Amino acid sequence: MKKIIGSPRVKMNMLLIFMTLFCFSLSVFRYYISEAKVFLFLNWNLFLAWIPLLLSSFIVIFKIKSKISLAFIIIIWILFFPNSPYILTDLFHLRARNAIPIWYDLIVILSYAWTGLICGFISLNDIEKRLFSYGKKNVVNGLIIFFLFMSSFGVYLGRFLRWNSWDVLNNPFGLFNDIVVRLIYPLEYTKTWGVTLLMGVMLNFMYFTFKWMETGNHDNMQPKKMNH
Repeated sequence: MKKIIGSPRVKMNMLLIFMTLFCFSLSVFRYYISEAKVFLFLNWNLFLAWIPLLLSSFIVIFKIKSKISLAFIIIIWILFFPNSPYILTDLFHLRARNAIPIWYDLIVILSYAWTGLICGFISLNDIEKRLFSYGKKNVVNGLIIFFLFMSSFGVYLGRFLRWNSWDVLNNPFGLFNDIVVRLIYPLEYTKTWGVTLLMGVMLNFMYFTFKWMETGNHDNMQPKKMNH
């Protein structure tokens, strides 16, 4: 029991829970002081950012090995994964307001954005480790890079076209039309591909920094062999 409680994954999950509670308390306190519901929507966005982590944790905990089951879960995961970096774009809502100082609102948004992003990166790392069982390292790395660019495209669809993950079921034809027309006529939608490319590059830098820091810290914790 102590080994489970002391495992790095459990510690990280507990930290994420505390981070989430901290975010929630910031938004509730803001509402209490200002009586304005301006940033309460961030709680819903953070809930959506948790879904990819819950899905990848399900794969890890139950050690899903069936390729069909794994593929099905990953497809659902892909639909929800953009919700994790999406909260970064909620900085668009940052502006001076009379009731609350702007520095407080900045901390509120950044807290939610950071928590959502870490949820996403941990879930992506879970998926990556599972895929290593089925493919070569270079192929898996290529898929991870592709997932991050897909995610940035998903962020564009959510922020600028106001689509969300549920619209795959609610309005699949409208969503499909907006995606296909941008693929067929890319030069007419430079904003789409500008946001997708630049945010995709940024997310790749952020994720691989996160991943390699974790790997480096793990290596440093390993006992070193003594030379005789």
